[in-house]
Amino acid sequence: MTIPRDDPEAFVTAESSKMVGIIGMEIYFPRTAVRQSELEKFMGEKEGKFTIGLGQQNMAFCNDLEDINSVCMTAVANLLEKYNIAPTDIGRLEVGTETLIDKSKSVKTSLCQLFNSHGNFDLEGVDNINACYGGTAALLNTISWVESSAWDGRYGLVVCGDIAVYEEGPARPTGGCAAVAMLIGRDAPLAMGSIRASHMEDAYDFYKPKLDSEYPTVFGQESNVCYLRALDGCYRRFALKYESANKTPFNLGQVDSVVLHSPYNKLVKKSGARMLYNDFLRNPDLPIFKKNEKDLEPFKKLLPENTYDNKELEKTFIELARPMYAAKVEPSVLLPQELGNSYTASMYTGLLSLIHNWHKPKAGAQVDTEEQAKGKRVLMFSYGSGLAATLYSIQVAGATGHIAQAANLEERLKERKFVSPQEFTETLKDRETKYGKFDWSPEGDPSELFPGTYRLTKVDKHGRRSYERVPVSPFRTTINFGKQAIHSRMPSRSYHSSSSVALHAGSKLLAAALRSRRFFKV
Repeated sequence: MTIPRDDPEAFVTAESSKMVGIIGMEIYFPRTAVRQSELEKFMGEKEGKFTIGLGQQNMAFCNDLEDINSVCMTAVANLLEKYNIAPTDIGRLEVGTETLIDKSKSVKTSLCQLFNSHGNFDLEGVDNINACYGGTAALLNTISWVESSAWDGRYGLVVCGDIAVYEEGPARPTGGCAAVAMLIGRDAPLAMGSIRASHMEDAYDFYKPKLDSEYPTVFGQESNVCYLRALDGCYRRFALKYESANKTPFNLGQVDSVVLHSPYNKLVKKSGARMLYNDFLRNPDLPIFKKNEKDLEPFKKLLPENTYDNKELEKTFIELARPMYAAKVEPSVLLPQELGNSYTASMYTGLLSLIHNWHKPKAGAQVDTEEQAKGKRVLMFSYGSGLAATLYSIQVAGATGHIAQAANLEERLKERKFVSPQEFTETLKDRETKYGKFDWSPEGDPSELFPGTYRLTKVDKHGRRSYERVPVSPFRTTINFGKQAIHSRMPSRSYHSSSSVALHAGSKLLAAALRSRRFFKV
């Protein structure tokens, strides 16, 4: 079935697909990184403090050549080019971030220059801000737009990204940087489930009240408790809604994979165990619990809200959850462990890691990875301090190999440049001196950036920012996506965030072309 773009009513017929979700994904992370094993020595910590204690391997970071605008611009431009999507085919562009460089102007408006230069000014959506939750808020909003009568037949585009940095001290190794762009539409291979549950409350576990600094105020232990409390609330409500809709009990056995927001991997392990503890509370007669009935008996009468600091309970369920963690959680931890905490992008780097894991070659295995992945159900937990959290599911309804192919994670991770902890520390000190300042130009070397990266060229005396792009590699990965998709390569020119782009003389021809085209299934 084809749906005419010039007939809005056509998008709400009974024949319209309900499989709204993620069609494509792209990630950008800086080329520079620091090894956690070296950082722990540099900071005077004992061996394993960060690599085992936190469960982290490496951490991405950027110098003065990149800011949140450039990081997100790179992710968006790369997605459009790799998937051969015309900028005019995007009808909603929504951003999730907590990395602020302006208290009024949104990151989304800076991204508009990538679309305005192609004649597209009709782009709904702005920024969503609440710590690490903004990306999920942007996704849920965009999903609703595609499902609604306001949908005009074009794709939605969600961008979630952050530059996570901390002042000197114990929280510094929990930083990171990445941006994930997601193409949203109907007939999606990663379809959004109809059941979700949220947990919202007023908390001061992590926040940024210092407007002259990009460093947060963090209460680490309190933040961990808030995270687990939100997970409990979401999981309990999700289970009740699932059981009401499906008339069958819910537990982790109903899902194939679990992707959790990852400030650091140790908390992800604790969270997987916490979900199993919730299953125990709701159904202690499950075989896994009956088999360990004697060991679990002391925990039956405890109130859940009094167990967040119970080390014996935590240890018991982490051990019990090991097989579940290995099968359902661990396949999603590659990028969070390699890049660090990317705040709003964190959970979606986990989803991309999972897709990569589904399709990477397995030694001695001859399997159809597309068929192996189809039908899987993924449970997604998003958390943002302050606090806001949502648990939802994704159903694999179609082929996802193109996402893994376009992301090309293994090759790109190999191309990173690892620097010393000393250089990392000096880079953050340099960021401190320039944060909130006007009339300066970056001093970094553009040749050190990945090909195709957008970079900051100047902040003028009024705080206006200019950008240009490092040349794109002729050997980059692209995919043949969509028979009718228009490939429109971004022009190699300088952009200024305050410049207006006039509609070109052929705008009437462009509008006529759009009216005559048909929406296609992918």
